[in-house]
Amino acid sequence: QVQLLESGGGSVQAGGSLRLSCTASEHTVDIYCVGWYRQAPGKERMGVATIDSAGKITYGDSVKGRFTVSKDNGNNTLVLQMDSLKPEDTAMYYCAAEYIHGGTCPYFASNFGFWGQGTQVTVSA
Repeated sequence: QVQLLESGGGSVQAGGSLRLSCTASEHTVDIYCVGWYRQAPGKERMGVATIDSAGKITYGDSVKGRFTVSKDNGNNTLVLQMDSLKPEDTAMYYCAAEYIHGGTCPYFASNFGFWGQGTQVTVSA
């Protein structure tokens, strides 16, 4: 019953910024583990950032210091602010959610049960 919808992708030059938003069904952002994953052609779907229901944030190593994830429980949204973008950030970005009972967010994409359709981010050199 969880629904997720990403928006905000596009094409930018290296060093630029994009803001991705994920609109979720009611209460999902509040009580689920939510996060962003990305997948480039021919590569594994990798974690970008996750937030658990207690607010603990985990970033992928490659985006630390450049990306900021946040959530707005009242508006049922998850946001990824991406700054200092690099060509290697080019990928399809997915919003994901999973209900975890008293635990931290999953690490692997395969452990998330709910996904949006993705939004493309392309960064030119």
